[in-house]
Amino acid sequence: MTGTADITVLATGGTIDKIYAVTGQLEIGPPAARWLLDTLTTDLRIEVRSILAKDSLDITSADRRTIADALDDVETPSVVITHGTDTLTDTAEYLRQHAAGTSRVIVLTGALRPAAMIDSDAALNLGAALMASQTLGAGVYVCMGGRVFPAGAVRKDASTGRFLTPPARGTR
Repeated sequence: MTGTADITVLATGGTIDKIYAVTGQLEIGPPAARWLLDTLTTDLRIEVRSILAKDSLDITSADRRTIADALDDVETPSVVITHGTDTLTDTAEYLRQHAAGTSRVIVLTGALRPAAMIDSDAALNLGAALMASQTLGAGVYVCMGGRVFPAGAVRKDASTGRFLTPPARGTR
């Protein structure tokens, strides 16, 4: 579909892509975005590319460089990156600094529970990220829990799983 897509989704693994293996362990499966998007009734042309299959706690600087390099091969003006939530904000900040000058809208999203689970937030987050990628100005963003944040102005609260704007310096 290269050259004919409206939006490109780059899958990097993380909880959104986790599946239960026969052994009962969670492991990274194929990009969940592919089957989540199969349920859409839309004329949007969305291409899904798998570029990594890692838990975000295992993502390295070299992996972040791989993600940034993958953006060079994308022809669409809108890109959604699915990513594990533990280091999603780190990758967003890396891309903000290293993919500077891009004329694209880059939106990172993920899920707190695997897409394969019935109570997952994956479909909401992916849908919101797709919408955000079509309406925001060029830049790097994080879209989680129905909210959108500019990269560098968001953090994950590990105790609640919520993504929040960091408090201003000098405040609690």
